Amino acid sequence: MAVVKINALEIPPNAGDEIVKRFSDRMSSLSDVKGFLGFELLRPTAETETRWFVYTRWSDQESYDEWRDGDGARAAHARPGGDGERATGNTGEGEAGDESPGPPPVSMGATLLEFEVEVEAGPSGV
Repeated sequence: MAVVKINALEIPPNAGDEIVKRFSDRMSSLSDVKGFLGFELLRPTAETETRWFVYTRWSDQESYDEWRDGDGARAAHARPGGDGERATGNTGEGEAGDESPGPPPVSMGATLLEFEVEVEAGPSGV
């Protein structure tokens, strides 16, 4: 059963361009990950919502767990120019207070939301 992981990131109002750049720079690292089905970085558009959402879809929980617990997640969450230590993770841990080398974190905190896909639909003919 497919699973969806959504990391809700608390991003300062003027940091949107930087978070887009950091995620864009790391996209190629996911392309060959076993069980990875997709990624979207969602910018809030409503005035009442300030969180950005990192949406990932996986073929199953095992594939996500293998990525999360392996070198792939560590590299994906390392600070640019850092030593590979995690700056923020899909574990619900935020970046605030992280002492890793490299540029300061963009996120002020994060919450992981986890779901199993029960019903899905796609374009006609898919």
